[in-house]
Amino acid sequence: MKKIKLLIIAFVCLLSSCTKDLVSIDYGDINPAIFPKSEADIEAMVNSVYHPLRGSWWDGIFSTSERGVMMISDCTTEILTGWYDEKLLATEHSYMPDDVGITYFYDRFYNKISRMTMTINLIEESTVNDELKRKAIAEVRCARGLLAYTLFDLYGPLVIAPLEVLKNPMIEAPLARMPYDDMVDFIEADLLAAAEDLPLPADAAYGRFNKALAKMLLIRLNLHEKRWDKVVQLADDIIGYNHYQLDNDYVGMWNLNGAKNSNEVIWAIPCDYEGTSENQWQLMVLPGVYAPKGGWGTIQSTWWFYDTFEPNDKRKTMLITEFTDVEGRTYNRANPGTYLNYGPLPLKIHEDAARTTSFTTVDIIMYRYADVLLSKAEALANAGGTPTQESIDLVNQVRNRAGLGDIQLANYANLTSFNNMLLTERSHEFWCENGQYRADLIRHDKFVSRALEVRQSPYTSHDKQLFPFSRTMVSEGKGLFIQNPGYN
Repeated sequence: MKKIKLLIIAFVCLLSSCTKDLVSIDYGDINPAIFPKSEADIEAMVNSVYHPLRGSWWDGIFSTSERGVMMISDCTTEILTGWYDEKLLATEHSYMPDDVGITYFYDRFYNKISRMTMTINLIEESTVNDELKRKAIAEVRCARGLLAYTLFDLYGPLVIAPLEVLKNPMIEAPLARMPYDDMVDFIEADLLAAAEDLPLPADAAYGRFNKALAKMLLIRLNLHEKRWDKVVQLADDIIGYNHYQLDNDYVGMWNLNGAKNSNEVIWAIPCDYEGTSENQWQLMVLPGVYAPKGGWGTIQSTWWFYDTFEPNDKRKTMLITEFTDVEGRTYNRANPGTYLNYGPLPLKIHEDAARTTSFTTVDIIMYRYADVLLSKAEALANAGGTPTQESIDLVNQVRNRAGLGDIQLANYANLTSFNNMLLTERSHEFWCENGQYRADLIRHDKFVSRALEVRQSPYTSHDKQLFPFSRTMVSEGKGLFIQNPGYN
């Protein structure tokens, strides 16, 4: 890589207890020798690490647009269909190193990990009391673990700049990507440390990190690595907090105040009309002719995906299969026009027809308790090599909330049938949330076969399970930065 240039923290204060009414503060010119030294300084530094983890087309990795990991990740699966730009590339699995909409996530956000590393160091060297340091560092390490896991899931091992390199930004220091096991250990260490010192769910402010989120991210990491025993233990830890439960109203979690009022939501990103953190999903999904208020209509689902739902499944409610436009014309599967020709509209959230900007106040739900239950079910079955009644019971809890009847162990007695069923349940439960269904398909070696089945894609291959890095990143590595297989 070329010189790692760090402007010691271009902090933007975005997220306080509820993240709604905040003033941006730029700490880029603060002398690190004298900063930070007060509780307010520490708070500003911690708030800044939430900035790249919000919804924002400009600079938020969890944007609900083509510049966010959810849309692009779900486009690589049967959940979403794109027909132009990076959405089409993801849909076809035709992405390559010159496709900036695919390499964007690494190019834009990898250096935020370095900023978080420097933030931790500055907090450690500050003069505030040890308890304040401990709590602050826990939030920063959770943010770093979340961002590192998100990029690792998309691209594989990353470049993680050591602190000594960051402290000497004018010295040229090309760096290699971390070895695979070291990368996993790095993420795990951050999240374990965060889980130790973050507040309990009952004590954490809405929109802030807590112990359960750190452990939910560890569940995702350990699912990725198929470390089933660890998944079970982490799930039991979250269950043991006795704080979360399945929300009786699945659809209602995406109402205007649904996430904030739900005991199922582990972490959501608060959003507002002003765009402090943006949710622009209605704008992305709804066609311009949609009544009463449309959008740009940039994405559809697939009819293949819709047809996998059972008739009474409440989770397909917001897959819009029919609508009447502003001039009274009705569109549906039989008469799709150009609005339903690939599949239903994957609205998922409240349409918020009263919204006065491109954004909505529906918060971005990232992780929910249902994921804990389904993850534990998967881990129990795979750890022993055989589905158990407990694993079936956990799946049934989630299905029952969706208005569906119980499945029986006798019908899923072998691991292959159980895992296929579980993948279907995960797709139905988590479509258009955090984009992690792509990782679920990869974990069970279904990523390529599903693309062939649904898309008949001539471009898909095992190599497409990881996104490419840009040629710029490889070039700046001066021979140390190795591209992912299949993209040279």
